[in-house]
Amino acid sequence: MSTSTPMPADPASSYRAVENLIARYAELVDDGDFAGLGILLADATFTGSGEPVSGRDAIEKMFQDTLIVYADGTPRTQHVTTNVAIEVDEQASTAVSRAYVTVLQALPDLPLQPIAGGRYHDRFERRDGQWRFVERRVRINLVGDVSRHLRQAAAQR
Repeated sequence: MSTSTPMPADPASSYRAVENLIARYAELVDDGDFAGLGILLADATFTGSGEPVSGRDAIEKMFQDTLIVYADGTPRTQHVTTNVAIEVDEQASTAVSRAYVTVLQALPDLPLQPIAGGRYHDRFERRDGQWRFVERRVRINLVGDVSRHLRQAAAQR
């Protein structure tokens, strides 16, 4: 009788899985799918400009309360994630990443323009064979006209 040892995970596969989570976040925000964001970040702590938020329902509510959604169900944005650097520790089943983000927005009466730029700092873990967010920290350091993107900014107009 032989015993088998688990095969080590493929680093390229892990890298791609983490990269896909980063891309999925942008898709969900731009689609206005805040329930999907709650699911994606259910096991994570999200830190943006306010207090850190954890848990599926709290994260979904934070996005609903923060972002303006238009008749098409979206915030009319496109999050462009670049300069992605991912470091995977296969033995620990963890990963970290950092990336730049540029947020573009266009509306019928607002020409396409960048409205924000910053960085993401993320932590991930693999549980039950699946990679997931553990932490997303967003630091926006370049701010344009966000009055049609963020509810708080719109209230200050």
